[in-house]
Amino acid sequence: MATAYSGASMAAVLGASLSSSSTRSRHSLLLPPRHSFSHTAFSTIAPSHLSESRRFSPLRTRATSSEETSISVQVEEIFSDLKEKWDGLENKSTVIIYGGGAIVAVWLSSIVVGAINSVPLLPKVMEIVGLGYTGWFVYRYLLFKSSRKELATDIEILKKKIAGTSEK
Repeated sequence: MATAYSGASMAAVLGASLSSSSTRSRHSLLLPPRHSFSHTAFSTIAPSHLSESRRFSPLRTRATSSEETSISVQVEEIFSDLKEKWDGLENKSTVIIYGGGAIVAVWLSSIVVGAINSVPLLPKVMEIVGLGYTGWFVYRYLLFKSSRKELATDIEILKKKIAGTSEK
C-alpha cells in the first residue's frame, strides 16, 4: 500500500516537474495528438476554427426520385433474371453443393493466409517467392513473341478442356 502511494506521489512530482517546464509539453501529455481526427472529435469542432482546406464544400448533391427508381428497376431486373436462371436449373442441389464448397474454400484459405501472416518473416519470404515466380513467368511466357503464341495456344487448349469441346 505504501509503495503504491509512493509510486503515485513520484508520478505526481514527475508530472508537476514536466508541466512546469513548458506549457506545450503539458498539453502534449494530456491531450491526444492534433492530427488524429475521429468522427466525433471532428464534428465537435466549430467550422470557424477550421482552415479553408479542411472545410466541406458548400455544394451538396442529392439523389432524385428518378435515380432511385432506376436503381430499384435495375435491382428488380437482376432478381428476376436470377429467379429465371434458378428455375431453369435441373440440378439445384449440385449448384448448392458447389456454392457451399466455394464458400468453405474461401473461408479455409483466409484461415491459412492468416496463419501464414502471423508467423514472423514468413510473409516476406512468400512475397519474395511470389515476385520471383512473377519474374520467371514474364521471362518465360511474355517477353518473346514465340512464347506468347505458345501461351495463347495453351490457354485455348485449356478453355476447350474446360468447356468440353476438345476434339479427339
